[in-house]
Amino acid sequence: MATLQTEDGQEKEFQDGGSTQPAAEELGTPFGCKHGMCGTCRVEVLEGMEKLGERNDQEKAMGLEDSNFRLMCQCSIKEGTVKIRI
Repeated sequence: MATLQTEDGQEKEFQDGGSTQPAAEELGTPFGCKHGMCGTCRVEVLEGMEKLGERNDQEKAMGLEDSNFRLMCQCSIKEGTVKIRI
């Protein structure tokens, strides 16, 4: 099981390889377009960046390629736990 966890210890589990969007939304991440165009769901990854899938074109277009930030509507967790700051 994959786990998305906030810095205050809240967490949601879901299937390995699944989208982070539903879990992130339940944890309080704001969402706008849900298509990677508005950047509303941008979060800082505190731990587990290597457990996330590769950045896609939408994330790269937002300049997130070499940062600790990801769009929760666009990424997935391969396995394990990823800790975020909303």
